Amino acid sequence: MKSINDILVELGISKVRLAKYLGVSRQMLYNYLALDSLDMWPKEKVVKLLALLNVDSEDSIKDIVVTNDYIIEVESRLNEGVKDSSNREVLADLKCFNKKEQEILADIINLLKEKLLDDKTKNTYTTYVYLYHYLQSMETADELRYILGYMSKSMGFTDPMEFAFDRDKQFIFESILFSAMTLYHNGGASKSRIAETHKRFVQDIEQKKEEKLSRTQELNTAKVQALRELGYTEINESNAKEVLEKIAEIQSRKV
Repeated sequence: MKSINDILVELGISKVRLAKYLGVSRQMLYNYLALDSLDMWPKEKVVKLLALLNVDSEDSIKDIVVTNDYIIEVESRLNEGVKDSSNREVLADLKCFNKKEQEILADIINLLKEKLLDDKTKNTYTTYVYLYHYLQSMETADELRYILGYMSKSMGFTDPMEFAFDRDKQFIFESILFSAMTLYHNGGASKSRIAETHKRFVQDIEQKKEEKLSRTQELNTAKVQALRELGYTEINESNAKEVLEKIAEIQSRKV
């Protein structure tokens, strides 16, 4: 079982995340890793682990070459697996929220359920996937909040002169967005006339993706190196500060 432990260390996968991915307790995972062979693991756990590492058998694990791309691929599969596991956990207790928060959460959940049940084209599902991405990104730009405010006002739910966020910025953003929406609805923006603008939009997104991938590769490499230099196998609560400082030090060496 040494090769499995070695590859997990090299990938920087914590036992907590791997246990959640496999759907077992951390102690049970330690018990699995103490066994001599994957043949002694439950079959369904073996399948999940091999799928995570993208290999066909335990013998293939020793042939894995850990590269930045491979780390990113494994991290992606691990994140999806952990997410799926979390999604199966039922939210049953809202006592930590106040009455208004409980009411809005219940309203949102009930509305989502109703729309998904009624929709037969799957358009609603796709829309809510985008909504999920929107909510995930909410803290990255104030404009995302201004968009919600604009839609609430334009649909008549909120007074148009109510500004819950930065008044001046929200006022400017709403005015610009209104102009854009008016242009769109009045047919003043044909596809041929704005094709070049959309091309720049696509190029901007692709550039951001490349920058993000580059930063992710660099961070993953620095994380693996930091764990090695410090003699740790994973990042946990007790060593997180030390590991993060070491990552910062490693990155500063390249300056």
